[in-house]
Amino acid sequence: MVGTYSYSLVLVSVLVAILASYTALDLATRITMSRGTAARAWLIGGAFSMGLGIFSMHFVGMLAFSLPVPMGYDVTVTLLSLLIAIVVSGFALYTVSRDSLSAKNLILGGILMGIGICAMHYTGMAAMETHPPIVYDPMLFSASVAIAIAASHAALWIAFNLRAAVNWMKYAKVGSAVIMGFAITGMHYTGMAAARFADNTICLTGPLVDNSWMAGTLAGTTFLILCATLALSVLDSRMASKTAKMAASLKHANDELQKVALLDPLTKLPNRVLLEDRIEQAIAQAERSKLNCAVIFVDLDRFKTINDSLGHTVGDELLRAVGARLQTLVRAEDTVSRLGGDEFVILLREVIDADNAAQVGDKILAELRLPFRAHEKELYITPSIGISLYPLTGHTAQMLITQADAAMYNAKQEGRNGCRLFASEMSTFFPERLMMENDLRHAVARREFALYYQPKVDLTNGSVVGMEALLRWQHPSKGLVSPDEFIPLAEDTGLIVPIGRWVIEEACAQNKAWQRAGMPHLRVAINISAVQFKQKDLLDTIKYALETSGLSPEFLEVEVTETVVMQNASQAIVTLEKLSEMGIHVSIDDFGTGYSSLSYLKRFPIDKLKIDRSFIREISSDRDDAAIVRATIALAHNLRLRVIAEGVETEDQLQFLRALGCDEYQGYYKSKPLPANEFARQMRSEIWSQHREREAAPRLLYDTPLSPGQST
Repeated sequence: MVGTYSYSLVLVSVLVAILASYTALDLATRITMSRGTAARAWLIGGAFSMGLGIFSMHFVGMLAFSLPVPMGYDVTVTLLSLLIAIVVSGFALYTVSRDSLSAKNLILGGILMGIGICAMHYTGMAAMETHPPIVYDPMLFSASVAIAIAASHAALWIAFNLRAAVNWMKYAKVGSAVIMGFAITGMHYTGMAAARFADNTICLTGPLVDNSWMAGTLAGTTFLILCATLALSVLDSRMASKTAKMAASLKHANDELQKVALLDPLTKLPNRVLLEDRIEQAIAQAERSKLNCAVIFVDLDRFKTINDSLGHTVGDELLRAVGARLQTLVRAEDTVSRLGGDEFVILLREVIDADNAAQVGDKILAELRLPFRAHEKELYITPSIGISLYPLTGHTAQMLITQADAAMYNAKQEGRNGCRLFASEMSTFFPERLMMENDLRHAVARREFALYYQPKVDLTNGSVVGMEALLRWQHPSKGLVSPDEFIPLAEDTGLIVPIGRWVIEEACAQNKAWQRAGMPHLRVAINISAVQFKQKDLLDTIKYALETSGLSPEFLEVEVTETVVMQNASQAIVTLEKLSEMGIHVSIDDFGTGYSSLSYLKRFPIDKLKIDRSFIREISSDRDDAAIVRATIALAHNLRLRVIAEGVETEDQLQFLRALGCDEYQGYYKSKPLPANEFARQMRSEIWSQHREREAAPRLLYDTPLSPGQST
């Protein structure tokens, strides 16, 4: 008996097979992208959906085949074939959702899936319950099994390789679904061709419903189920994509936050937070290994000078270069970090002893002394280094950093460009420094500062021609604090700006008060620090002090050091010229101790050079000092500048300077710096003595010292 096909139903079966294949490929992606309960739900739901699709294709294909006798299908056997299709689909989806698919597993899976599809097909054929039974052509039967295995093998390979959620794979899935659909239908119709029906064949179950109606209903239902499955898959894919993008964005943000929280933004080295964590880890490791770990604190000497004179761009490049060079000097397991500014801290894991750490410190000293290149400039720097050691000096990260910092400051105090191991006597540095800083912040408001005055004397006749205002701090508990103790701290903290403003105003007011009282009109000199000199409102501050006090600019002298004017020579010229235009005198303090070129002497509008006390101390016995002072005086006079020597304490020094032609001097030989009232009393005594000798000028009596704002 020969059957015929309804080609419209054959086409429907092919379309159902393609749609089922595409659904299977898409579900493989969803299962792979999911985890836990969601993955299991997609596997179970996908198995039912895909199984129904494959079963529907086969059943529609069987309904497309018709014999001259009425045909029917046993419900139980038909449902069994559907169950086989679902199990086969679940197996296929599970196989392609694994992390890897070896050749062995691919071959085994293809064979099992192919046999399962054949079992589903031929179980569905058995549901027809024909008499006599269907006989199959061995060659075509074998061919159908081979096609099923080959199609299964290809389907598994394609599904595994196209399961990634990449845009271009969507198009690949469509093409692959078409190939898989034709392969599945090819197996089915090969199996149908293998069936042989006897001429007297009858169907024992009898027709239940119209084949066309049943095929349409089954195909439509399957189509809706597959479309619903695809819609859910697409919706889940988009939600997963959005979630993935949000997760990626959040991860990126977290990574950036972690970098900000743990890395120095300039050098990309670990910051204090990460450093302290690594030190604690190193301490724990040192405890287990019974070894030591060391913390090395590196501070660059005079880095601020480079930063201020050459700009922050050069300074930043130099800091990056220093960080990179430090990393080459330590092992991979060690840590180089930057705390901020020009401060670097190095953690050495597992060092033998303090000498071992000191050797690394010496190596850092030697390497950082070598020149650096930054913005086509050759720069030289030196470091001050402090070292602390676990467990010898400290037991926590914070303690080790603090101790290394204190040792570094000790190296600076002893002349910089050195390396020191922390000792117990250094531990008092930071508490005292912090306490002094707190007291310094309130000193101006509490009127704890005072100006002391030291006379400047003309070497030719011994008369006082000027005075220098020197800052002193009358601490409530420590008494009189030396400027050497608090001025560096004031400069580091920026407190020198308000303190310096007070000095300018107080010196101008006091000098005017003395002038109003009838004292000789003397010029008062004030020192301007590097921090003050860079302030944009320096000129306004001086103008305000002169205007409010009523002091004429010619009675004010500004003293700046060589280092200050050379840090930014072009800007210094502008500032000094404006001071000169105002009528204020300008002198170079501590001449001979700076690092500048003598060319500035003719470029800058200055009136006087002050020779540093270090050249005066041994002038009568040291030929080198004498030669330097002699050359300085000659140079200054050739440039029409006056010369003043500071630190004169003996008659020999005085006579030597007089012989060299020095113009003025100041020092303990004449008078130590005196409070305002004592200075006024001394000036009163000198004036009285001079007037008695001349018997000319009226006598000026000052029974009480005058303060700013008072007049006779």
